[in-house]
Amino acid sequence: MTYYSGVSFKRSLDIQFRVIGALLMREVITRYGRHNIGFLWLFLEPMIFTGGVATLWTLLGQSHGADLPVAAFALTGYSCVLLFRNMPNRCSSAIGPNLALMYHRNVKPIDIYLARILLEIAGTTASFFVLGCIFTAIGMTEPPDDILKIMCGWLMIAWFGSGLALLIGALSERSELVEKIWHPISYLIFPLSGVAFMVHWLPLASQKYIILMPTIHGIELLREGYFGPSIHAQYDMSYMAIVNLCLTFLGLYQVRVISKTVMSQ
Repeated sequence: MTYYSGVSFKRSLDIQFRVIGALLMREVITRYGRHNIGFLWLFLEPMIFTGGVATLWTLLGQSHGADLPVAAFALTGYSCVLLFRNMPNRCSSAIGPNLALMYHRNVKPIDIYLARILLEIAGTTASFFVLGCIFTAIGMTEPPDDILKIMCGWLMIAWFGSGLALLIGALSERSELVEKIWHPISYLIFPLSGVAFMVHWLPLASQKYIILMPTIHGIELLREGYFGPSIHAQYDMSYMAIVNLCLTFLGLYQVRVISKTVMSQ
């Protein structure tokens, strides 16, 4: 009995990987086409945005009130924002355009969301890595202090964005109002996310409120890994993990709810 259960699980897992892989390829072709540089836009888009901001800040001599490389500060901030904000944007109202795919037995709404989430993570991660290498090679930044901390911070932010994407994506299928509200909220989140400041730069009275924003903890950890002991990072990864778990469970629950609705149409 255990043997057959194991074989069945492995077969289901293989099917799941093939479905998500096919959806990934379809999404890349649909979004970027086969012309010009094609799928390379996947990471060139975030590279142009982040690299442009970092270069502009460097040319203008912006300092953020601390003795930190401007290019590295912009890179660690704007890359993180793109990572957790683009995933909900891509998953919002994602089922409607792909409704025809639901007629395939093995394709479920969760597969659509996972394909889009993985695509955004891959593109933004590639952009962050390549820009980091370029900035280091041309002397705009120093090499990172602790790669492991950078990876942990990046993964936690990606987890936050994934859970939020599942929740926003599912709720947007239940009401069009969710998509309309989410876009202005995503812009309001931007200045509070920790992209342009460190927590210890703020007044003490403000710090106890701003750290309630979960993304700040991931960005502070990532920046500590990048800049090392030259900064004073404040983060609580257990708090961020709890928030991420709650978002993930809520998102998966809502995806399950809309799956029943979609499959019954």
